[in-house]
Amino acid sequence: YEDLHTFELQAPTRVIEWAQGNRVCVAGYGQSGGNEILQLLPPPTLQVKETQGLCPERDFKVECGGFSNRPVYSLKHVPGTSLLVTSGPPDSSLQIWQVSAEDSDVIKSISAIPTENGTGQPWAKIATISARAPWVLHGSRLSSVQITEVESRKNVYMAASRNNEELSGLAFLDCNALLLCCARGQLCLADVRQPQSPLEAASVPSAPCGERWCMGVGRGPQGSDSSSQPVALLSSGGHLTLTDLRKTSESLASAKCGVPSPSSGAEFLCVSWAPALEGCLAVSGFDGTVHVYDTQGWDSSGREVEPIFVHKGHAFGGPGSSGGRPLVTVHTWHPQKSRTLLSAASDGSLHVWDWVQSCGNC
Repeated sequence: YEDLHTFELQAPTRVIEWAQGNRVCVAGYGQSGGNEILQLLPPPTLQVKETQGLCPERDFKVECGGFSNRPVYSLKHVPGTSLLVTSGPPDSSLQIWQVSAEDSDVIKSISAIPTENGTGQPWAKIATISARAPWVLHGSRLSSVQITEVESRKNVYMAASRNNEELSGLAFLDCNALLLCCARGQLCLADVRQPQSPLEAASVPSAPCGERWCMGVGRGPQGSDSSSQPVALLSSGGHLTLTDLRKTSESLASAKCGVPSPSSGAEFLCVSWAPALEGCLAVSGFDGTVHVYDTQGWDSSGREVEPIFVHKGHAFGGPGSSGGRPLVTVHTWHPQKSRTLLSAASDGSLHVWDWVQSCGNC
């Protein structure tokens, strides 16, 4: 490692979200209520653009916090505001939170966004954007995808679909284009300007049956349009398929990660592209590790590939929330520091780490 920081949370978390001023937001997912939502101030070494040598203060600091009476399975900061949106069981409704002003250390609940026929539905996947107004894209199934204006709670888009496939993820590509990923691996593009157009899901090429899938959307080359954004699909069996938005039904490359089957039924599968390293992505949710891969040079053979780095720090922690070995529940890349990642695990550990550059573009 070039650098490694650890922080022990009071309870396990499955969300890490970057907020204003490079703050980090995390939240608990316990079923008994009283789940903390915290905004953390990162160590000073993460707040400078260049490495400044030794720093006496190496810990995270709790800047403000609040409590949710339901588990938090997803949390997103609304860009350009001090608002957070969360979702979690037992239904597909959303909760809106106000991050405190400078004279307060409280994150308070200010409203909720109920969903039609949301009772009994899986928890909603969410994405946010502030291109026109603060919007939240949300839904638990392909047939329930909608966009709601956060502050007024006005519905501005409702997808036209009778397909009841469960969603594993969704994303804004820009203020008009949406990408939806079904748990069985199908991808679906939607246009906010065409709400009456039926959604058509395209299956992952050569996708093994019976596996659950999640997606990660990367950034295209600077100055390019949204169609050049790379998409990575990860399955519960460790299969990775790379495609882009020009033709989601065709793969550009495929590979098999050398990872065990997830012990939690694919609940914590996570794949994400590095924002500042071309062709690099990270994978977690199978055990107590995070694997980093360089996808440049991959072909469509589906061969097993070796990671360029494996973070094993969580694997040596205390028992996880289920009493077994810790399981990485989520990871995310630092938005500016190219090789810096944050990861959290089921034992309540939060790590931020930066590996030594050895060779190649990564």
